[in-house]
Amino acid sequence: MKEWDLIVDEKPCDGAWNMAVDEFLFESAGKDASKTVLRFYRWKRPTVSIGYSQNTGKVVDGVFCRKNGIDIVRRLTGGKLVLHHKEVTYSLTSCDSGTFPPAVSESYRKISEALMIGLKKMGLDPALAGRTPREYARGPYPCFSSHARDEVVLSGGKIIGSAQKRIGSCFLQHGSIPLEESEKLLASVAFVQKGSRNLEMASLSQALGRKVTFDWAVGMLIDGFSEYFHVGLKKRFLNESERESIRRIQRRRYADCGWTHGQSRETPPFS
Repeated sequence: MKEWDLIVDEKPCDGAWNMAVDEFLFESAGKDASKTVLRFYRWKRPTVSIGYSQNTGKVVDGVFCRKNGIDIVRRLTGGKLVLHHKEVTYSLTSCDSGTFPPAVSESYRKISEALMIGLKKMGLDPALAGRTPREYARGPYPCFSSHARDEVVLSGGKIIGSAQKRIGSCFLQHGSIPLEESEKLLASVAFVQKGSRNLEMASLSQALGRKVTFDWAVGMLIDGFSEYFHVGLKKRFLNESERESIRRIQRRRYADCGWTHGQSRETPPFS
């Protein structure tokens, strides 16, 4: 049985730190192909993350965010705007080509299937989404306004939104799993023309009809990954040397306004 590293952040962190950790783990995977790391984390305050290629001014209301203490970060991965608030966020980094197919779509599907097992352990009945609607694919809509192919959905809407960055056999995939609904806040931070699309956000608490905690949900998701991929998961903690490397990434990229608002495009890790 293979063994993966498991990181579960004890405390919520700010968006720049969260993205820097994911990049550090992605870069580390490129240096050690034997390592796969599964991470779960939270956000200190409501934070908007936008995809690598998105135009900040066209998708997020920066004035509203500033007035309401909402952070904005640009992800290394692609995809659409996500509001991170009262959620479980997962990330998976690996260069294990024996476990994960080389095509983005195929590895994405396998991770979705693993996440679905975790949701089933919670008592839910998830499914894989079908074809991506054309207007959603081409439009400036937020992630939870519709689904992309092989994302995880419930009858009440989209329950997991994910994005992947891949260089060769190495990839980073991370995604958002709402614990509670935040549709009103999402509608306020995203530039979506009223009446153009209804949001399709589902949440674990809504679906189960009771309050769901981060720790409980993460436990179910960990069991789902372990069962689907037939792996053991060993707890790992970041040491001080690793944390200093993460702080450098944070300062250089995710805490930099030029990166966030698209004025700079620093070369991604080991590309």
